[in-house]
Amino acid sequence: MKYTINKATVFDVSHIYNLINKYAKKNLMLPRVINEIYERLQEFFVARIKKKNIIIGCASLHIIWTGKKDEVLAEIRSLAVEKRYQNRGIGTALVKKLEEEAKKLGIKKIFALTYIPDFFHKLGYETISRELLPYKIWTECINCPFFINCKEVPVIKVLK
Repeated sequence: MKYTINKATVFDVSHIYNLINKYAKKNLMLPRVINEIYERLQEFFVARIKKKNIIIGCASLHIIWTGKKDEVLAEIRSLAVEKRYQNRGIGTALVKKLEEEAKKLGIKKIFALTYIPDFFHKLGYETISRELLPYKIWTECINCPFFINCKEVPVIKVLK
């Protein structure tokens, strides 16, 4: 099966919305409202089966200024792959695409909050203490049903 990874377009929004919220209903990731996806569309990439033009995965790259001079982080958000296409390297390819994009922007560190740290460890990420991440990152967590008892693991990678 051949697939491509490209920047998302307005035609992809409903597919991204459905994919993310399918996992959000299972409490595996944060839900996204459709207007948020439209407003942050430039952050999203999609994995698509070439011949069928079917979206099988998505991820977004959110940029965060830490408040310190020249210190900028990139966050991997909304990483999701359709269940029947998992374990085929699509999630890895999406992460690598986001890393490549972060490097182009001059960003030196990329992180994620995840329930599956081993996936990221295989890609060179290290688990860190959540206290090492800037406070701004946690502002979105207020929308999470597990805000008080968060089980997500922060992982980070220095880009070379």
